[in-house]
Amino acid sequence: MEARIDKIKQQLQSHGYKLTPQREATVRVLLENEEDHLSAEDVFMLVKEKAPEIGLATVYRTLELLSELHVVEKINFGDGVARYDLRTDTAKHHHHHLICVQCGSMDEIREDWLGPLEEKLEIEFNFTVIDHRLDFHGICHRCKDKNNSDGKRPE
Repeated sequence: MEARIDKIKQQLQSHGYKLTPQREATVRVLLENEEDHLSAEDVFMLVKEKAPEIGLATVYRTLELLSELHVVEKINFGDGVARYDLRTDTAKHHHHHLICVQCGSMDEIREDWLGPLEEKLEIEFNFTVIDHRLDFHGICHRCKDKNNSDGKRPE
């Protein structure tokens, strides 16, 4: 974790920002909950446990700054709530999501299946893709299993 914090500190410094204690507390919460897709309010509640003096506005500003610097990805799954997801060091692009319209669960796809499409866009349209995001909305296997065991058909 410390190596990732150091890398984020370097990213901030290269853009003229410091890793303040408030920013570090926010980054630590994101790292500790890396598998989750936390809203700003979720992050705030977890940061508050570690640093009670931090306000919600500070957490919002920190998340927006980290988003601008591409440390985190700000994502919205269509429910009107912005969530934040740390970008991995090794990934060229952000990962993709399977979003269940019944239970709201989110599963991640870590593979990048869009590489060939990006190459085609470059060749045919002279368009260089810098980043992309792909979210699939549907019914997850858990809901399908539950619906099948209840004798219901998926909607």
